Amino acid sequence: MVVLALPRGGVPVAFEVARALEAPLDIFLVRKLGAPGHPEFAIGAIAAGGVRVLSHDVIAELGIPRAMIDLVAEREQLELERRDKTYHGDRSKPHLKAKTVIVVDDGLATGSTMEAAVSALREHQPTRIVVASPVGAVDSCQRLRSKADEVVCLQTPEPFNAVGLWYQVFDQTTDEEVIELLRRSAVPDTVPDMVSGTS
Repeated sequence: MVVLALPRGGVPVAFEVARALEAPLDIFLVRKLGAPGHPEFAIGAIAAGGVRVLSHDVIAELGIPRAMIDLVAEREQLELERRDKTYHGDRSKPHLKAKTVIVVDDGLATGSTMEAAVSALREHQPTRIVVASPVGAVDSCQRLRSKADEVVCLQTPEPFNAVGLWYQVFDQTTDEEVIELLRRSAVPDTVPDMVSGTS
């Protein structure tokens, strides 16, 4: 079993999940593609391995040209690569083949970033992919059930509106905090080694 966080917001949540399960923690890089002029509104996402998931209905409704989407994707690809170097450094990435992978985010609004993550993770041939989030929009959680093997979404409030509305404190997670939580998760006293023979 491996717990993967979608940085940056998913890392503090995934850290607690990994600690509770006594499982190793790492990150899985995904970048939201924001609508031109409204970067917080997702029109799709990209993930490691060249995976791109687009919300075609939303793109058509907003009339966003393909060239603009490609431009946004190129910019986010550069940030994805920067984060990969920053967070992983010289550390090796976990082997996911034939393992149960729990992929965690702090919330599921449109669900496009998580959908991109699941699609990319399938390339690694895990035995099982479990999506986990404390809160999410009903339709996003339902759609992800057709992509992942299991979806655990603790709360699905309606109307949903935004992830940050459902947290008492929703400060932006920094690169430094991500690096520190990954470092702490690698310390045996913080996250005990798993019993030999488990996935």
